[in-house]
Amino acid sequence: MIQAVKEIVAAIPEGMVATYGDVAALAGEPTHARQVGKILGAIGMESEIPCHRVVNSEGRPAPHWLEQRLLLQREGVTFRRNGNVDMKRHRWHPECE
Repeated sequence: MIQAVKEIVAAIPEGMVATYGDVAALAGEPTHARQVGKILGAIGMESEIPCHRVVNSEGRPAPHWLEQRLLLQREGVTFRRNGNVDMKRHRWHPECE
């Protein structure tokens, strides 16, 4: 599953986000969203894989990673008043590509 997660996250376009659940489903393991989070945490923030493009199901960035919001904003991702990503505008739908 690790390689699948890396490949899926690497495919998320700039300015778009996916949820942990989206990545898990695309990897063929729809009930393993937490495992996706653990994999991405192990990969690390300094990786070439754009882990910052993965948020929770509500669009909330990781609470312990303050730079995630800044990285997303640099890519044009907008946030709602509650601090969550505007998922209607920025959620990645790979089946539409």
